[in-house]
Amino acid sequence: MTDTYGYIRVSSRDQHEDRQLIIMQQKEIPEKNIYIDKASGKDFNRPAYKRLVRRMKQDDLLYIKSIDRLGRNYEEIIDQWRMLTKDKRVDICVLDMPLLDTRMGKDLMGTFLADLVLQILSFVAENERRVIKERQAEGIAAAKKRGVKFGRPRKPLPENYSDVYQRWKSGQITAVAAAKELGMPRSTFRYRAKVCTFSPPEK
Repeated sequence: MTDTYGYIRVSSRDQHEDRQLIIMQQKEIPEKNIYIDKASGKDFNRPAYKRLVRRMKQDDLLYIKSIDRLGRNYEEIIDQWRMLTKDKRVDICVLDMPLLDTRMGKDLMGTFLADLVLQILSFVAENERRVIKERQAEGIAAAKKRGVKFGRPRKPLPENYSDVYQRWKSGQITAVAAAKELGMPRSTFRYRAKVCTFSPPEK
């Protein structure tokens, strides 16, 4: 007896799986056979997906909303597809791409077309992610040029920093003593000494 399953993944914990869940329910998939992961796409550590793979057997049917539910890049998507269809010998139906339904075209030509479409879509999905990352990097670079600061704001230097720095620079005190006098770790003092230098006042 074959069973039908659904797999849902959202890319962050801020997203909701409601839309994907409704689609799966419309396919009359038993609730116990719907597996949901809420995790980042940065890694493939998806406990629900792993349980699903262990449970499925030959000739079972798996529904996924889109091809990128299987992986974060071209290689992962191809590897997971082949593992499921060749090793586990289960059928897959990609809901937003009717051509990717292994129940159709079981002959050589059908398999060839499905594999071809899969490789094209996987490449497109990975390329889209790369473009998004490039745009994010460009946006950050442009923001930095405009003076936008990222990360936690740096604490202001103590009022006596200039005096302590000059005494350390001239060898009157050690870095340990300077850091203690300023109330900061020695590593912080050394870093500040590199980026925040002061020249002695002209007489």
